[in-house]
Amino acid sequence: MVGKNAQLTLAASVLLLAAGAAFAAPAEPYVVDGGCRDGVAQGRYELRTSGGALRVVGAFNHGRRTGSFIFWDPSGARLAHIPYDDDARNGTLATWHEGAAAGAEPSRRQESTWRRGARDGPMRTWFRDGHRRSEADFAHGTLVRATAWSNAGTKLTGRAAREVVERDAAAADVFSTDLEALVRTHLPRCD
Repeated sequence: MVGKNAQLTLAASVLLLAAGAAFAAPAEPYVVDGGCRDGVAQGRYELRTSGGALRVVGAFNHGRRTGSFIFWDPSGARLAHIPYDDDARNGTLATWHEGAAAGAEPSRRQESTWRRGARDGPMRTWFRDGHRRSEADFAHGTLVRATAWSNAGTKLTGRAAREVVERDAAAADVFSTDLEALVRTHLPRCD
């Protein structure tokens, strides 16, 4: 018999795999628009489908991500805003749930504060229907406070809240890492 923690871990793994599925295999090839200097990416960066749909916009400085990288799904709905300073996440990272109706604003998924590549400050997550899922505080990448809510809106505290926040943080990390891989595998040709 599988224990409850193993079942939760398996369920979280399935969700994490599904979160990255949107970027695993593009429906059509991507077109990179960006410049180079001294053999590395430099300046503005855009990634589009061959049909012209914008998927990513950002900028590089000496081959390192700088400023905001914004990601969209194939239908044009915003997926994520990831801020960088010298190639490290730095600022407020925000993601939205996939699958918004055409022309509709996607619902928030998660928002977290990053400093020099680590969560440092508040993190909030939301259920797809828009109600709160979790609120937490991190200090230098370490979880220091956690509150969460069930699907029914019941407030969770203690260990249960901490587990929700840890799962949400892990899922957010996988999602952001998949988006970053999309850029990393589609850099401007600088040979």
